[in-house]
Amino acid sequence: MSLKSQIEDLLKTLIDPLSQQDILTCGMVQGLHVLPTGEVSFVLEVSTAYMTTGLKLKEQAETLLKTLPDVTALQIVLTAQRKPKANNPEKKGIPGVKHIIAVASGKGGVGKSTTAVNLACALQMMSLKVGILDADIYGPSLPRLIGLTQKPTSDDGKMMNPIEAHGLKCMSMGFMMDEKTPAIWRGPMIQSAFQQMLRQVNWGELDVLIIDLPPGTGDVQLTLVQTVLLSGAIIVSTPQDLALIDARRGLEMFLKVKVPVLGFVENMSYFMCPHCSERSEIFEHGGVRREAQAMNIPLLAEIPLHISIREASEKGVPLAKVDPSSPLGNVYKTLGEKVVNIIFK
Repeated sequence: MSLKSQIEDLLKTLIDPLSQQDILTCGMVQGLHVLPTGEVSFVLEVSTAYMTTGLKLKEQAETLLKTLPDVTALQIVLTAQRKPKANNPEKKGIPGVKHIIAVASGKGGVGKSTTAVNLACALQMMSLKVGILDADIYGPSLPRLIGLTQKPTSDDGKMMNPIEAHGLKCMSMGFMMDEKTPAIWRGPMIQSAFQQMLRQVNWGELDVLIIDLPPGTGDVQLTLVQTVLLSGAIIVSTPQDLALIDARRGLEMFLKVKVPVLGFVENMSYFMCPHCSERSEIFEHGGVRREAQAMNIPLLAEIPLHISIREASEKGVPLAKVDPSSPLGNVYKTLGEKVVNIIFK
């Protein structure tokens, strides 16, 4: 029996908890290479919602294959893939929308909305049809970030037409309220407003709808994860421990309700001087990377703190649009490419 056949037989003894098939049959093992010298390598693809199980499977595979005397070197790369959409009748998609991605953070002030808007623009520049929903009822920021404050129209008095800007279809409570008017609403009103913006908008045909969630784990987040069929969530955090503590809470919320976490984004990762381009790690750079490695969840981007991002946001033209070929523009482009590679796999 060839070494490859021996390896395949051993891998077939390991069972994927999602499909209840062996990891070879269900396709978790990708790119199995066995060289004549005995060097073995392959990719083990697991769901982002079951990374702990993935780590155990990887360890079990390594233990099994190292028992083969002809194996001289072994490399198993663990990667995350999108969990197939569950057949849950309580969770519904949006007609015409292929993928819904939540962008979340444990606390405010970490640049989540700026990241969400620039991610949406990066995806749109990849020839995808993209929409973005600002789900922060109390503190909507989308109108300022895209430079528009007009009110949405309706053709039939029931469905609203989204505001279009920078190639995106946009909706926010900020389009319907004066910027200085506070939303003094209780939970049920918040949930109703969110559902209206989500389901009573003519989104049309979209490849991706980005939902920019408010910070924390409150009414809007719970309504979303309980009623909407999500393709995944992205957690945005700054590197310091205080932000990471809250980011972990958001992560656990998504994992508990079996929403795949596509990855982390470390925003304000380091400060880049606009004059000399010198790098200063004022927020203890790398905290999110360490957290991602510990939980074996992908780190999608490390976005610096730079004045050009702030200036572009204040002008209402996202940096991913105004300067896409710059080093900072490329950071958002790479983020978009990674997200596409996960959800359209």
